[in-house]
Amino acid sequence: MSMERIFKRKNYDKLLNWKETRKGSTALLIEGARRVGKSTLVRQFAENEYKSYILIDFNNTTMEVRRLFDDLTDLDMFFLLLQQQTKVKLYERESVIVFDEVQKFPVARQAIKYLVADGRYDYIETGSLISIKKNTKDITIPSEETRLPMYPMDYDEFRWALGDEVTTELLPQFFTKGMALGAAHRKTLRDFRLYMLVGGMPQAVNAYLKTNNLSEVDQVKRDIIKLYLDDFRKIDATGRIERLFMDIPAQLSNNISRYVPYQAVGEVKENKMMELLNDLEDSKTVLMCYRCNDPNVGMSLTQDRSRYKMYVADTGLFVTLAFWDKDVTENVIYTKLLGDKLQTNLGYIYENMVAQMIVATGQKLFYYTFPTADGKRLYEVDFLLSHGSKLWPIEVKSSGYVTHLSLDEFCKKFSSRVESRFLITTKDYSRSEETTILPIYMTPLLR
Repeated sequence: MSMERIFKRKNYDKLLNWKETRKGSTALLIEGARRVGKSTLVRQFAENEYKSYILIDFNNTTMEVRRLFDDLTDLDMFFLLLQQQTKVKLYERESVIVFDEVQKFPVARQAIKYLVADGRYDYIETGSLISIKKNTKDITIPSEETRLPMYPMDYDEFRWALGDEVTTELLPQFFTKGMALGAAHRKTLRDFRLYMLVGGMPQAVNAYLKTNNLSEVDQVKRDIIKLYLDDFRKIDATGRIERLFMDIPAQLSNNISRYVPYQAVGEVKENKMMELLNDLEDSKTVLMCYRCNDPNVGMSLTQDRSRYKMYVADTGLFVTLAFWDKDVTENVIYTKLLGDKLQTNLGYIYENMVAQMIVATGQKLFYYTFPTADGKRLYEVDFLLSHGSKLWPIEVKSSGYVTHLSLDEFCKKFSSRVESRFLITTKDYSRSEETTILPIYMTPLLR
């Protein structure tokens, strides 16, 4: 079997910054869903930036190594035995110890407090949060942690993986100058649709590069989803978390103004429902977009946790979920999606993609709804970003239509708060009076 490629990731520079600025005063906890590339990144970083490293994978380590954490009163003995068990020599201030999948062994996470205070080595933890909370009821969570979220490969990283460093350099220049791409728009959009279909999970990208076959890619994505479903069942044996996750495409395609969990799982007590949703959010497999009750700077202060939309953290996985009723999504479906010729409303896929790209830039997701004058329906602004002391409202349209009634009414209602307004579409960059028509591939530049 050929080796998996190691892709260039933006988080590498963030790890470097942590190493250079913190100098061992904190451990680094990299949080993210399974299979987003946490372990690969950390292993690459440890090999390149340290004289030696020890990686303990708590999914697959010996009882002897686990027992070392039973008694940390003598750290000299702890490090001596750890080196003997792993056959790796540690060098003071030149070595790093990695706790991979630390949620599987919370005692090791608690030990961080003492290990960081000792100061001899650096420490990096990786974890999927889905079981951290349930496994840490009786331990002290260390305050000596710097947290770094990790997401699927973003569009820049995807283009780099395909050997294209030009697109990611040129798009910001077009955006800054307010220029259309012209003849290059059609190819750029097609390239972007490929990212939507393959997604940003490194294994899926690797499968695409190896096979150039989207059905093969789909099989890899199905395997990842099945892994997630197994994780959900370990947390909730009733299968309700699984159903909440699986119902995301159906609820988005129905174009309702919020996710209705009871449609997916039936009647559940409110406190239990909150627990299920929190577990799902902690898994990092989904992105929550909360309704903001007062659209203004500081939207977190007025978010309504009972009204939300839910997206899949990786749009490639979302596409596979949307066609889950087939054993494997045939290449013909992918080919039609790639050419935007599948006879279905693809708006919900584009909306999921925009949500993913906003989160990848480090921003939280908020939306806003308000009733029409006759009260018979709702206007909905898909996303709200804060920019300085003002707002950037966003509406997403997959079709060629550039009507934006909700956006217009929102900007009338909150005119003093709005700085710029954006309609994200599949059309080239243009301006329509006060609205910027933004091609979807420029979404990451909104920050």
